Amino acid sequence: MGDWRAGKVAGGSSTAAPTKTAQPGIELIKEFEGLELTAYTCPAGVFTIGYGSTGPHVKPGMTITEPEAEALLKQDLTRFEKAVVDLIDVSFTQNEFDATVSFAFNCGAGALADSTFRRRINAGEDKATCFKEEFPRWTSGGMAGLVRRRNAEVALAIS
Repeated sequence: MGDWRAGKVAGGSSTAAPTKTAQPGIELIKEFEGLELTAYTCPAGVFTIGYGSTGPHVKPGMTITEPEAEALLKQDLTRFEKAVVDLIDVSFTQNEFDATVSFAFNCGAGALADSTFRRRINAGEDKATCFKEEFPRWTSGGMAGLVRRRNAEVALAIS
C-alpha cells in the first residue's frame, strides 16, 4: 500500500478544477477504510467488502480479490467525486478535492450536503480555516480512528 503523505499533489498549479481523486487521496481512503476481501457486516449493520464498498452488489459470504477491491473503490469514488463537484461552488486544489472526497466517502454525500463546512466554503470563507474547524467535528464523539482520519484529511487539504 502506498503512502498518501509521500505523493501529495501540488495545489493551485492548474486552472482546471479537479473532478477525479488523485492517487494520494485514494491512498488516504484505502489506509483508513482498510481492506476486507470477505463481506462483513459493519457496525451500522450494512454488508461491506473491499475498501468500504456497500450496496446491493455485496452479499453475505462474498469474497473478492485485491484487484477487484481496487476496481470497486474506483467505481464507488465516482459517486462521491460527483457529489463534491456538484455541492462545492468554489475552486479546490487537488488536495482539497481529495480530502473532501475522503470525507464524503466516509460520512456520506448527504452529510457533506448538509454540513456547515459546505455552507462556509461556498460562502467564500478561508478554505484552510474551514477544513481545520469543520472536519474535526465529524468524529462521532472523538472516536480515535475518526480523529486520525479527519486530521489526515485536514493535513492533506492544507498541504
